[in-house]
Amino acid sequence: MDLYDIKGDRLGVIAEEAELQDTNKGMSTSQWSTGAEDVDLFNNGRIESEINSTRNQLQQKVAEMENLAGHLEEIFLTVEENFGRREQHLEHHYNDVLQTLSQRYDERGAGLEEEKKNKLETLYTQLLACGNALDASKELIEEAKKVYRSQDKRLFLKAVVPTIKRIEDFAKEEMDLTLSTRLEFDTPLADLSDVKSMMDSINIVPAPSAPVINPQMANSATQTSLRACWSLFSDDTVEFYELYYRPVLQDTPVDVSKLKVKETQCTVRDLLPGAQYELWVTATNTTGISPVSEKALYVTVPSPPVIKGRECCSCPEAALIRWESGNPDPVDSYTVDLTQLGPDGTAEGITESVVAVPTCQCLIQLQAGHSYLISVRAINIGGPSGKSEGITISTTGTFFHLMEDTAHPCLSFSEDGFTIFYGDEELPISAMGLDDNNFTSCAAVLGDLIPVRGRHYWEVEVDNETQFRIGVAYEDTERNSYLGGNTTSWCMRHILTPSRHKYEFLHNGWSPDLRITVNPVRIGLALDYERGTLSFFNVDLEQHLHTFQCHFQRYVHPCFGLDNPGALTIHNGIKAPKYAFMGQL
Repeated sequence: MDLYDIKGDRLGVIAEEAELQDTNKGMSTSQWSTGAEDVDLFNNGRIESEINSTRNQLQQKVAEMENLAGHLEEIFLTVEENFGRREQHLEHHYNDVLQTLSQRYDERGAGLEEEKKNKLETLYTQLLACGNALDASKELIEEAKKVYRSQDKRLFLKAVVPTIKRIEDFAKEEMDLTLSTRLEFDTPLADLSDVKSMMDSINIVPAPSAPVINPQMANSATQTSLRACWSLFSDDTVEFYELYYRPVLQDTPVDVSKLKVKETQCTVRDLLPGAQYELWVTATNTTGISPVSEKALYVTVPSPPVIKGRECCSCPEAALIRWESGNPDPVDSYTVDLTQLGPDGTAEGITESVVAVPTCQCLIQLQAGHSYLISVRAINIGGPSGKSEGITISTTGTFFHLMEDTAHPCLSFSEDGFTIFYGDEELPISAMGLDDNNFTSCAAVLGDLIPVRGRHYWEVEVDNETQFRIGVAYEDTERNSYLGGNTTSWCMRHILTPSRHKYEFLHNGWSPDLRITVNPVRIGLALDYERGTLSFFNVDLEQHLHTFQCHFQRYVHPCFGLDNPGALTIHNGIKAPKYAFMGQL
């Protein structure tokens, strides 16, 4: 409803009021005024409602017009841009046409000038020949006249014969009285086929511009595929694109593969996992092929990492997980997933994740007395890899493996890696294959204890006939020294003598004078970083043997040595008995 409708309605109401006034002339003044007020209020409310409705309609139309204006403005800018490109394209083509015509004009003018020069030279040569012939004729005529006028008959007869001979010879010579060249110039047809092609090409769609290949988007790949995207100028007409790709391999030539697609995106399949690929693209239409786009590097999702179980260690408060990347190219980061396991080995609760791990190891804080299933994923811009095979970690006690790369060459190990053997045969020095990390003087090996400053407990099982050294040492302890014989190791030593079993607790070559009456078969070692103590126990008797008091400045590692042929077995990952740290509470 517009304002004219409102005005008409208002006039209709006034007419109704007039009619009502005529029919109710006998009504009292008070009654009439009350009825008129009610009608006015009713009509005013209806008009106000209609005005509000009309205003809402107008506001909606204004919003629609604003949206249309914005859209038209965008179209206007697009038309301006397209017109600018087409104008440049047209100007470029016409300049090429004019340049070609100018070149043809110069070539034609040079040809006419050369033809004119040749004609004039030919005519001049013929003119010279005519002049020479006229001079010869004049000379013969004068000579004939001279002979004819001669009065001396003897001289006349003597000269007349040669003169007649010369006249006869001259008469025999034929003069070419035709023009040696045509007066008309050659008018060859000008070859303007290339100009015609250029003129026709103005109305032909130009070849596309070089596409712009986009950087790789996050999570746009799998282990064997990736999705590439690119863009092109809006006014370019393209029939198809050709995507080229090849793996980036150092010092290895590889073939380039190609895909033909219609859209500005493509999924490339059958690729190597965790590898870099170089991609570029061209656009083609009926006119030709665009220039090559700039090359972009894309990566496929990495392969799942491989957890190195023999290099993982734990304690009641934490676990150190190590793994191999398993990918030819570096990854951006790793994610470690851990799930708490119940008593029956099934998952309990939700899976927690430690994200943005930069290297191939991660120290994870855990709760004591539980088991966890831990796996690792590798992450790059293409997306996350699948999970590695999981490893079960228990936080009941301290668990570690031996660092076999530190072992003396005479030592060997059981399949599970927890029993150390020292054989009877001595290897020759040439067969030992020592390096800087191997023990050389002492047949020893280090354990890979988790770098956590807390309490750690493990046990060693021995027999009475084995001479051994067990304790802790810094990782850089001297390899050509004996355990306990330097300032970087603390150990318990068992020595067999003809009369008795002797036990020493060595540090820097010194031991207190102690006697142990019952030979321990299973020895417990309790390391407490906070107290700075290393204690030894006879597990079977729950008997304390000795405690080193030392505030360790760095992390230490369990150390194990054999001084004669024999074996010892390590028991770890077990809960520390109450007496192990009772005296330190």
